[in-house]
Amino acid sequence: MQFGIFSVSDITTDPTTGRTPTEAQRIKDIVTIAKHAEQAGLDVFALGEHHNEPFFSSSPTTTLAYIAARTTTLQLSTATTLITTNDPVKIAEDFAMLQHLADGRVDLMLGRGNTGPVYPWFGKDIRAGIPLALENYGLLHKLWREHVVDWEGKFRTPLQSFTSTPRPLDDVPPFVWHGSIRSPQIAEQAAYYGDGFFANHIFWPASHTERMVGLYRQRFEHYGHGSADQAIVGLGGQVFMRRNSQDAVKEFRPYFDNAPVYGHGPSLEDFTRETPLTVGSPQQVIDRTLGFREYVGDYQRQLWLMDHAGLPLKTVLEQLDILGEEVVPVLRKEFAALKPAHVPDAPTHASLLAARSEKKEEVQA
Repeated sequence: MQFGIFSVSDITTDPTTGRTPTEAQRIKDIVTIAKHAEQAGLDVFALGEHHNEPFFSSSPTTTLAYIAARTTTLQLSTATTLITTNDPVKIAEDFAMLQHLADGRVDLMLGRGNTGPVYPWFGKDIRAGIPLALENYGLLHKLWREHVVDWEGKFRTPLQSFTSTPRPLDDVPPFVWHGSIRSPQIAEQAAYYGDGFFANHIFWPASHTERMVGLYRQRFEHYGHGSADQAIVGLGGQVFMRRNSQDAVKEFRPYFDNAPVYGHGPSLEDFTRETPLTVGSPQQVIDRTLGFREYVGDYQRQLWLMDHAGLPLKTVLEQLDILGEEVVPVLRKEFAALKPAHVPDAPTHASLLAARSEKKEEVQA
């Protein structure tokens, strides 16, 4: 099972000091955070995409390429790549390039995003969000698997005898996770292609996540990719830890209360009760995370949001150390002991390449 962190790239004032980092400082900090995640023994770093303030990550592949040059084992991903407002041709090119630069340590999460104004900024209609996601991914999937593409759709100009360059590394496209908070159509899309499904799992109760993941698993099996429990599932989450749970709550409360997404809304106590947000001791985080398996089944990737809401860099790095030293080793052991042998691990470039070679040998035999 893969464990890691994701960032939405917000630039938020620290409510305890009144200090707001500059864009330059926040960008440098995210590189430091990613490098520290690898040093702490985590597997994955994922970066979101936004085109509006107070966020900085308008070009995640640029940042991830820089991080790739400064890491050796860290799997690099996105959270999320906007499949609706980006040109699928450019996505195909950018991620294939990143895949080469990172020696295959790349996958991506596709989603529609949650910022309405982005659509008209890029000449799209938000009312066509789902059709855009379906058509654009259909083209992206084709571009990575066919050398010469002829294609015509509704939302972009046709392609005639087009070849996306560079080609995917080893002719193996990056693995795709389809991320969604509330859209069953996206779960259906992930199942249709046999791709991964990533449930953000931050803002909604367990019952909602259970239904979404259950739908994806059912449809994954329906399309013949394997049994329902072999479907590839990822979960988001958010934690804040101190050795003493009361200290964690006291320290995190001002950040929660002023967070740009959920601040000035439900109380911290209500939010931690109704959603997977966990603020407390490392053992509480371990217990809560192990509990996710009870309603989503065995899953392959767990990512946490760690740098949100103005938390200072020093605090974020401390959180990564606690994850790496006290939480993830226990979770690795416990989840591994529970996972049946027929349930796959999270796909990597190496595993996808090996699977393709095995399939070729079977055909030749």
